[in-house]
Amino acid sequence: MQQNSRREFLADVGRGMLAASVGVATAAELGLGSVFAEDGADFPTFGELEPLVSLMQETPLANLQPLLVEKLRSGTELRTLTAAGALANARTFAGQDYTGFHTFMALAPAYAMSRALPEARRALPVLKVLYRNTNRIHEFGGRAKQILKNVEPAKIPANSPTGELLRKATRSADFGRAESTFAALVNERPGEAFNHLQYSVRDEINVHRVVLAWRAWSMLDIAGKEHAHTLLRQSVRFCVKSEKNRRNTALRSLLPRLLDTHKLLGRTPGSRKADDGWIDRMSRLVFASTREQAADAVAAALAEGFTTAHVGEAISLAANRLVLNDRGRRKQGSSKLKPMGSVHGASVGVHASDAANAWRNIARVSDDRNALASLIIGAYHTAGQRGNVTDEPFHAEALDALKTKDRDRLLAETGSAIRGRDQARASALVQRYGELGHPLRPVMNLLLGFAVSEDGALHAEKYYHTVEEEFSATREKFRWRQPVALARVTASEYGLSPGASRDTPKAGGERAPGYEEACDLLKVGA
Repeated sequence: MQQNSRREFLADVGRGMLAASVGVATAAELGLGSVFAEDGADFPTFGELEPLVSLMQETPLANLQPLLVEKLRSGTELRTLTAAGALANARTFAGQDYTGFHTFMALAPAYAMSRALPEARRALPVLKVLYRNTNRIHEFGGRAKQILKNVEPAKIPANSPTGELLRKATRSADFGRAESTFAALVNERPGEAFNHLQYSVRDEINVHRVVLAWRAWSMLDIAGKEHAHTLLRQSVRFCVKSEKNRRNTALRSLLPRLLDTHKLLGRTPGSRKADDGWIDRMSRLVFASTREQAADAVAAALAEGFTTAHVGEAISLAANRLVLNDRGRRKQGSSKLKPMGSVHGASVGVHASDAANAWRNIARVSDDRNALASLIIGAYHTAGQRGNVTDEPFHAEALDALKTKDRDRLLAETGSAIRGRDQARASALVQRYGELGHPLRPVMNLLLGFAVSEDGALHAEKYYHTVEEEFSATREKFRWRQPVALARVTASEYGLSPGASRDTPKAGGERAPGYEEACDLLKVGA
């Protein structure tokens, strides 16, 4: 087949449609790989994954899910579809589009959620997010508007302070300079490149700055470390773009000062364990303090040798309080899909919890300096946000009035409270369920079902995964606060997804776009 005729053929049928119909291996055998790669084009390509990546970018939305389900039935793994969706997202948006990077951040959590579902329903959360992904790619302009281009690595002087060098490049607000610097660094081991990146990530408090960085790193477990450059450079570009609109530069002097004052430079994290009382006091301090006070308190705790895991636990519980004690949205800032009193989506508590989870995970996988610095910034990020929260949990009165003790009845009433959008009662029921010592999995399965059917204003998957991880990383005395908060957020978001145009609105609202179609294709109930 001549090059020109191949291009004409593909122009007629679409690369994504062709890949879906003939498969990756067959496409390669037919000599179509060079077309998928757009010979000589100035954008990254992804080897055997390229046809699937192109499919995600190019397939008309009405054809997407039937093609994906057919791929699954013919043996393509759900992990592979997730990886292709992530690479399609990164190549299209490069961390520059709000809906785009939120969709990227939902992919790894959606894949994790799939593993807790029965086999027949396992693909649902991933298919839902891939639908959202391709929809936004088309709204953005598709392949013609994709942002990510190939980049030549800069020449880095030997023995240069690489993290600081990358930070200087991102502060320059020059995409080319920052990208070429990172391209040179990422040629090292991905973990080292991720450590270098942290200097830029923690340069400003922005929830998306840190969560995108963490979700890009966690995606390597799904897509493979060979794609580290593509996935991580999203964070580089986000940092550069943020530099042009920076709102808070106090950290740039505060963090070095705290590291120096508390003699944390060159320090190995300690092994001192915190008891329940210390965790409670520290979480309350971070919750109630100014940002500077909280950062100083955490730096002091790290200097005293408390473990990073326990300091992170306290920060996470402080963020959790912001969910439990939130008054809900006021008129200003509310919308049809995020009405007054709601706490889902980009709420102070959900954002703080997702950020705290990201900082804890970054501290866990980073070198010593970054581990200590990440928790100081995590405390700074979480604190100083009490303007719209109460001293006591939102559901306190509902809990006092609750009489139900039976496990099955508690679960049934939780589902009813969520469908009725009764945040206080949903939280109270889950708290009582936990207080009575009932097992976690049944209530998490209940909440999982809603996390799959709703979109939570782009946060449902991510926040569900945050809660699961934080429950496991929190001691027994406090861990049930996490699903209690999730129950509240789930009740807040129920029935408030925008709904796909083909879907018929249901009583209580519409489901997430693409969800009902995926249920139909998989032959499972919605």
